[in-house]
Amino acid sequence: MSTKSTVKNAGKWTLRVLTVILTVILFIAALLFFSLKMICTDKYPSAKQTLVTTLLETGQLKFLVSWFLSPEEIQAVVNSNSMETMNDKVNSALISVSGAKDKNDVNKDDENGGEDIEIIKVAGRTYSATLMKVKDPSRISLASIYPWKEKGVNLDQLVHDSNAVAGINGGLYDSTNNTGGKPLGVVVSKGEIQRNRPRECGGLVLVGFTEDNILQIIDISEMTESETEKLIQENRIRDAVCFQEESSDANNHFVQLIINGNSRGMNGLGSGLNPRTAIGQCADGSVLLLVTDGRGKNGHLGASASDLIEIMENYGAVNAANLDGGSSSCMYYNDEYLMTSVTFYYSNDSWRMPVAFVVN
Repeated sequence: MSTKSTVKNAGKWTLRVLTVILTVILFIAALLFFSLKMICTDKYPSAKQTLVTTLLETGQLKFLVSWFLSPEEIQAVVNSNSMETMNDKVNSALISVSGAKDKNDVNKDDENGGEDIEIIKVAGRTYSATLMKVKDPSRISLASIYPWKEKGVNLDQLVHDSNAVAGINGGLYDSTNNTGGKPLGVVVSKGEIQRNRPRECGGLVLVGFTEDNILQIIDISEMTESETEKLIQENRIRDAVCFQEESSDANNHFVQLIINGNSRGMNGLGSGLNPRTAIGQCADGSVLLLVTDGRGKNGHLGASASDLIEIMENYGAVNAANLDGGSSSCMYYNDEYLMTSVTFYYSNDSWRMPVAFVVN
């Protein structure tokens, strides 16, 4: 057989293979499209509510909802699965923080970080989670890449650069194309205000710790920059980030979970099912850092707001807040990821990010 004939046959086989691959892709796309369209009808109300609330919590896929439902229909689903408003302020008197340990007294080389860090695996019907309990709240701080740049770094780098032993992702940030270099809202690290734009996004809530190691959850959505700066100074906020409280046809985000021992009420599902990151504090000052999986990873859809509340209540949280979740959710401890990003390409580590809560 001549070389010319061989090349010609190879070209035909390549074309056939590409045709088959393209056909399969188109078939899968069509199947997915019509499946979503069917779910968004009133024939499957429960599936419809779960799908809409879940997609509205994502950063990249929320546009899919608008393909099948009008803004009014989307808002109706959101309203029927909303969370009750929670305006209570944290009562610091309910938290009794014992004396902080000297860092030299903590055996960081121990498998569980000495007695100061406990790792707990939690399993739910639609998720699996890792809960890190840190008994000394003074060990929690906010690591950042400040001054801000185009690209953030992976969680493990934030942990190592801070000489910390553990960390979780934290606040809201611009995740476009996984650049991850710019946080949104307000950022405070070690008492320094590194970003102060309380109205950069609607419904921002400040989540962080005071100099007295008390977790605070404060609505700053209506504050000016000067008012926010005054709030931070008067409340002696040392480390904090922002996440978003919004229920609309564009976003379905929530922050407050438990305030002063009272869990947040909700209508219907309250939220969708997604990977989550949350933070809480117990009456003895212990801090709970929680990360769940979802979006198909390990066969799980993810956790709902009620799941987070249940976990936090079960482990004694007096106050608790939801943080940025989805593909950003991750946990790192003792030089390994306990929870990685659910995104396939970053399934062994994390997305790039500008800040993280770390355990020193």
